[in-house]
Amino acid sequence: MMQQFTGFTQAGLNFLENVSLYNSKPWFEKNRGIYDNELVAPFRALVQDLADAMKLIDAQFEVKPAIGKTISRLHRDTRYSRDKSRYRSRLWITFKRPSQDWKEAPAFFFEISPDSYRYGLGYYCAPKKTMDILREQIRQDPADFLAVVKTCRKPFELVGESYKRPLIKEQAENIAQWYNKKSFAVMATSRHMEDIFQPGLTDKLRKGFKQLAPLYHYLMRVEFIKNIPE
Repeated sequence: MMQQFTGFTQAGLNFLENVSLYNSKPWFEKNRGIYDNELVAPFRALVQDLADAMKLIDAQFEVKPAIGKTISRLHRDTRYSRDKSRYRSRLWITFKRPSQDWKEAPAFFFEISPDSYRYGLGYYCAPKKTMDILREQIRQDPADFLAVVKTCRKPFELVGESYKRPLIKEQAENIAQWYNKKSFAVMATSRHMEDIFQPGLTDKLRKGFKQLAPLYHYLMRVEFIKNIPE
């Protein structure tokens, strides 16, 4: 039986920091035990502890506590990248529906790096079609959209690249900040690393993800429209 989440450790963060310094297979093999015990194991426990709450948001979420399912891989795919570093210096979990196009669908996430952590809801890279449909939904009923995004209050903030020129002139700012995004996430970021050393991290994430659930359901309406055969 998997253990309950009790927190990450400084040893795990030190491992991630050292990845940037000693990014090689021999170094990793020498330190694999730290990776397995201080990072993978607590991530597995965290996923398990969050699973029931996430299933209440979407019964179709993948909640298997496994690398490649909910837990990110340490190895990087360097085929199309100028950065040929073998390993990442950050790790994360996601809750999303199983899909071949996982980068294009809305997902809840929690990520740690050596000196910060972040969590929230958003897209890895929203396709233009998704954002066009989202914009159309906003135009059709802006009041409905604004009611949904009221949930995106502190500790969360809207992030993501915007078009340099507004798509609609003289649009209200509370709409424009969403309307002009190319892709986006609603995210909380902190450098208070003591938070992730505590079992209370589970409750923080559970509460935050529940707060953002109305936005997730709105985005899934967009996904439904996107997948209607033309």
